Amino acid sequence: MLNLYDTLTRKIEPFKPAEDMKVKMYTCGPSTYQRAHIGNYRTFLFEDMLQRYMEYLGYKVKRLITLTDVEDKAIAEAKKENLTVEELTRKNEAVFFQDFKLLKIKTPNYAVRASSAVDQAAKLIAELLEKGYAYWHNYEDVKNIYFDPLKFDGFGKLAHLDMSKWPKKKRRFHKDTYPGTPWNMGDFIIWHGCGLYDVCYKTPIGSGRPSWNIQDAAIVTKHLGYTIDVACGGIDNLVRHHDYTLAVAEAVSGQQFSRYWLHGGHLFVNGKKMSKSNGNVLYTSDILEKGFSGEHLRFFLTYGPYRKKLNFTFEKLAETSQKLDSFKSMVGELQKQKPKNSDAKTETQGVKGSIVSVFENDMNNDLDVKTAFDGLYKAISELYKTRESLNVKDINYLMNDLCKIDSVLQFIF
Repeated sequence: MLNLYDTLTRKIEPFKPAEDMKVKMYTCGPSTYQRAHIGNYRTFLFEDMLQRYMEYLGYKVKRLITLTDVEDKAIAEAKKENLTVEELTRKNEAVFFQDFKLLKIKTPNYAVRASSAVDQAAKLIAELLEKGYAYWHNYEDVKNIYFDPLKFDGFGKLAHLDMSKWPKKKRRFHKDTYPGTPWNMGDFIIWHGCGLYDVCYKTPIGSGRPSWNIQDAAIVTKHLGYTIDVACGGIDNLVRHHDYTLAVAEAVSGQQFSRYWLHGGHLFVNGKKMSKSNGNVLYTSDILEKGFSGEHLRFFLTYGPYRKKLNFTFEKLAETSQKLDSFKSMVGELQKQKPKNSDAKTETQGVKGSIVSVFENDMNNDLDVKTAFDGLYKAISELYKTRESLNVKDINYLMNDLCKIDSVLQFIF
């Protein structure tokens, strides 16, 4: 049975979707005001592995990824580059999906822009206003709408916030996002009224635009409904974002939003958090320019516990790439091996299913790709040493099993 670490319970739990062998999965996507970097792709890759492994086990997965294309940062960046918000975000979105192909990340069933779910955001906000979770407030002559976390019983349960420390004095946070990762302890904006130089939509609740804080809830509930099986993102989403999404969706529906929450760890570069101020932001093009492939990067970014911090250096990338190349070389030689004994009746070496059990045992333990691959490497090394004793059936069984496994890993063939 597949077992996954649930951020909400802080335990490794057996995976049981609401509907037998069917999974509804929501994964946080990029903010397309800028290009995604390799730290972002570490998160998208663990989510891809999760989807592929569930499908390997026989689940039918319906996956959605959100694309944040209308927010404060996009509006500011578009103005800076003398582009429309749509021109800016579509340009970065195109690069994003090119990188998906490079890294062999499966395109989700739904890749949804926030701008296409404004109607659902307005619908959710109308419900929140009616139920008393949200309220109108004028800020700098603009009429906005805010969500009061204290009205939602259990707010902060995902990040395990100590709500006794919540300030008694009313505070409001007016921006979509704030720099760094501090908790904004106060009411958060869910609707921006129309202001100067703003992007506005006409809706039943008035003209304006939904804030980032409600966009994912709107996108998910519009396409997957009010209850899903898995919600994923980077560990930074635990500050504000996912608790906001959970609170909005559950306040409206009164139902559990997601049965499981999974979060991937940060990627550091040379021991420092990746940031423009540190001058260590890396893109896929930087990796390719050094002579590495998309498969090399996919392997590096998934070869380790997805929940733990991973440190990138080009030396470490070279080391893991060499290991992958060595593995692929042995597999290639085994593929070309011409058995001395091709008699179909000859007793086999018991190859069939042997590497599959190794792989599944580790992957079922919270997607332990590293241990699973190391087990495969050891098994293939042993078979490679005795390759002349393998017959045709052995090699066919082996290659069929490796192909099945590579439907998940995507870096063997």
